[in-house]
Amino acid sequence: MPIISSFYGIIIRMYFNDTEQHHTPHFHAKYAEYEASFNLDGNILAGEFPPKKANYVTVWADIHREELAALWEIMQTDEEYFKIKGLE
Repeated sequence: MPIISSFYGIIIRMYFNDTEQHHTPHFHAKYAEYEASFNLDGNILAGEFPPKKANYVTVWADIHREELAALWEIMQTDEEYFKIKGLE
């Protein structure tokens, strides 16, 4: 599962061909011992995440929603991917 972005200690990943568990476009975030799956709008689908860090993920997803959607499509059919800039 490639790292597609990182910021403020948060690692964002997206799996190749990952449609079975959530049946919707999503990405995975990890911070310390916390892990969660988020939809492309930045809402938590599963897992736990500290509220402040989840807010960062939501803001990041909002800024990069089009890139996330394009990357999701690429990752379902190919093993090529691109990285998305983190928050500064």
